[in-house]
Amino acid sequence: MGQSPVPWVSVSDEATSHDEAGAEWVAAQSRWTRGWREAALLSIPLVYLIFVVISVWQNSHGSAAIVGYVLLAAFAACWLVTPFVLPPGTSGRRFWAWYALLVALTVAEIPFARAAGFVLCVFITLLTVARLGARSAPLVAVMSVAALLVPVAVGSWHVSLAKSFVDVTPVAIPVVALVMAGVMQVIRSNQALAEARAEMARLAAENERMRIARDLHDLLGHSLTTITVKAGLARRLGSADPAGAVAQIAEVEELGRKALTEVRAAVSGYREVTLASELARGRELLRASGITAHLPTATEVADPARQELFGWAVREGLTNVIRHARARSCEVRVSASCVEIIDDGHGSAAAPGNGLSGLRERAAAAGGGVDAGPVQPAGWRLRVWVPAVDAPAVGGTAPAAGDTASAPGRSLLPAPQGR
Repeated sequence: MGQSPVPWVSVSDEATSHDEAGAEWVAAQSRWTRGWREAALLSIPLVYLIFVVISVWQNSHGSAAIVGYVLLAAFAACWLVTPFVLPPGTSGRRFWAWYALLVALTVAEIPFARAAGFVLCVFITLLTVARLGARSAPLVAVMSVAALLVPVAVGSWHVSLAKSFVDVTPVAIPVVALVMAGVMQVIRSNQALAEARAEMARLAAENERMRIARDLHDLLGHSLTTITVKAGLARRLGSADPAGAVAQIAEVEELGRKALTEVRAAVSGYREVTLASELARGRELLRASGITAHLPTATEVADPARQELFGWAVREGLTNVIRHARARSCEVRVSASCVEIIDDGHGSAAAPGNGLSGLRERAAAAGGGVDAGPVQPAGWRLRVWVPAVDAPAVGGTAPAAGDTASAPGRSLLPAPQGR
């Protein structure tokens, strides 16, 4: 009587609650891990506080020195926990409250550490630039001027203007600000690039989904409509004209087989590799990678029966160029029975990878082979050939005289190596 009339509802709600709790826990752990990494990075500049410690030891004694050390320790602790107090997306009110605390500790430390106390302004500069960017320039200027003039203005410190200027702090503050501004610009650029790539991937997936839906609709729409009409006709002819009904059913069967074949061809076509498509794809990839591309615009010179093999060769070769070569330019040469991918990057003597091994198997199945190795003075060449006489090459330059693949197993390079 106390049970719920729909017990699965409570179970489902409980499962959902557990899932949400698990997601929140994972997110919290991620934030905590990121916070500790940032804290470890922020601990590196604390080594410069040794100058403040020495200054407190030289200029303060007794209880004054203890207060100076305590204030310095409090500043260091607040600095280290900043990533946890000010995570990404922190409100302005919370940021400026924490900022005011650090400034107050800095001001309180200066009487005990004197001129060296302005070293703490370097840390505040990092926080200021990270939050405000270019708008931090007035605050940075104020801290630099204060580090230069305040020690001179306090007569009991006996600091001249020349000595204050020679001190590293007034110069370090603007230099650190510039460096931090550059780092923040790089971070923002990387974030924008990551967001752009994610958006491009999402759009590509969406376009592919729409393309598949459109193609399947075009393939199946007519066939299914015809099948429906003929099936209805066969049903009506069933009792009056059995022979006609059987004929209609036979046509329905044939249409169904044809539609299935077309769907299979369409689906395999999405994974089909052709020389023309891989050259087009490679041209865009090379351009996006900043590599000068010398690729042929015509592929008719290649044997039509070898277009797929050469397409796989171009895909593997250009992928390796982009991922491993660190090249400035890349050239593809295509002939009737041979394709070459040559770059001016760094060769490698690493063992062959899965891509190159698979390419060798494809070439061997076609009766040809793969030659891969470094070229002089620098670079790498991948050459896939089949047993036929080469026609004039299409590409940046023609192959060297006698550079053919008329004999299976013939290699124009040293022992094949992988990259």
